[in-house]
Amino acid sequence: MDQITHAIPPHARTYRYDEVDRDFLAARIAEFRDQVARRLSGELTEDEFKPLRLMNGLYLQLHAYMLRVAIPYGVIDARQMRQLGVIARRWDRGFGHFTTRQNIQFNWTKLEDVIDMLQALADVDMHAIQTSGNCVRNVTTDEFAGAAKDEIVDPRVYAEILRQWSTLHPEFTYLPRKFKIAITGAPHDRAAIQVHDIGVTAKRNEAGTIGFEIWVGGGLGRTPIIGTKLFDFVPEADFLKTMEAVLRVYNALGQRDNIYKARIKILVRDLGDEFRRLVEEELAAMPAGRYRLEPGIVAAIRAHFAPPPFADLQDDPPRYRRALEADAAFAAWARNSTHPHSAPGYVSVVVSLKPIGGIPGDASADQMEAIAELAETFSFGEIRVSHVQNLVLPHVRQEDLHALWKGLRQHGLATPNVGLISDIIACPGMDYCALATARSIPVAQRISERFASLDRQLDIGTLHVNISGCINACGHHHVGHIGLLGVDKRGEEVYQITLGGSATNDATIGELIGPAFSYDSVVDAVETLVRTYVAHREPGELFKDTYRRIGPAPFKEALYAPA
Repeated sequence: MDQITHAIPPHARTYRYDEVDRDFLAARIAEFRDQVARRLSGELTEDEFKPLRLMNGLYLQLHAYMLRVAIPYGVIDARQMRQLGVIARRWDRGFGHFTTRQNIQFNWTKLEDVIDMLQALADVDMHAIQTSGNCVRNVTTDEFAGAAKDEIVDPRVYAEILRQWSTLHPEFTYLPRKFKIAITGAPHDRAAIQVHDIGVTAKRNEAGTIGFEIWVGGGLGRTPIIGTKLFDFVPEADFLKTMEAVLRVYNALGQRDNIYKARIKILVRDLGDEFRRLVEEELAAMPAGRYRLEPGIVAAIRAHFAPPPFADLQDDPPRYRRALEADAAFAAWARNSTHPHSAPGYVSVVVSLKPIGGIPGDASADQMEAIAELAETFSFGEIRVSHVQNLVLPHVRQEDLHALWKGLRQHGLATPNVGLISDIIACPGMDYCALATARSIPVAQRISERFASLDRQLDIGTLHVNISGCINACGHHHVGHIGLLGVDKRGEEVYQITLGGSATNDATIGELIGPAFSYDSVVDAVETLVRTYVAHREPGELFKDTYRRIGPAPFKEALYAPA
């Protein structure tokens, strides 16, 4: 029997539950225990059980139930990661899948085990509430939040405030459709805010006062749309009031009678500037004092995210420089896998979950436990989950990087491909998902194997390949530099290709390049696109920028010209 541990890493800067939080989780588990028992006994049919299980993050997929566990804004500590490893080994098939919502999924859940799984989660202050259903889902943010050198405002503080505000909100538990919020606090958008129902940039004005730029109506799926900027600067005191007003308008006017038109992006698109007027009208009618975000509340939440006790260090210490010079493999990994940190002598380390030929986003129980151990040793016990399906150790001393790399390499976690063509985003596709119309995982595996050479990947440079197995776009294919969408065409899996997408500040929906490719030919098509890009690029130019400069014609000619 695996040992379940509960000690909170003393320096991990995560939100700490109190007895109110824990009592709430205990009550939810007790309620769901009775509902599961009634389903197992046959008292409830699957149709009757469905809305109850979805409230607790339990899906029914192709082969089994799937439990989706919330990792609020992608922040997790070592004890929680270790517990996820225990759950994967004891109740799944020894692995978990990290998603583009900064959550984790266990794809082989048995119904009779789900209460034990939820109790194990609650033991380390985790749950699966609001990971499904027509409610406000897990709020996502920049995986380098609280660490990034370019950060202006720490978005974790406000993501936690949003989590507490939205959890079981009595007015927004049954929205017209699911609702996703992302927030960043840096000038470079690493949270894809413009393709969310609400996207937020936390920033400061000239006086140094915190406020929020608010975007609404973005989203991917069947109808991909880049969001609309609603407000340029909402004062901190009015932050929750503004979120409440947006959701009230959507809740009142969203198209509940048509699932394909029920998302807020359709309402914003159809209403145009009238949507802003309705939000402003709602804001004017709301009592200011009742919805004010008080400074004391912000300060109390911010205290949970105070910086860990960083040492007084200098950048590029001698031990780090010597390791770079002595070990080429380490140097290649360090070049691709680190991100600038606000504290001198520290970096954030991206742990790739995209080994060549592996399943994007998957981690074994052993790997989760290894990450927990390494986080305790090298990163104050803190771990992040990114929306591109990798993990991050946010606070690592540069002088410790070589030792960390050796530890990661022992567990197959040191692939030096972050941001490169084999760092692929992919949904589970038809290997697991009941909604999928094509496979995503094998295509991702074959592409990474085709481009396995690190030298070739480095020559190609930054290139984002995103793959979805159905029109719901959980693989975010619309915003990939190269996006693949698997669809069923008369019983055959074929893959549509979009080019030039982006999820950052220049957010763009990729353009469909032409007719789809078969499962057998799609990897060759990606090869052709990459060769065309390399032939036409200017020095330092990314794929998306080359595509925008020269247009689709050269790529179409290369793909579709007669042999």
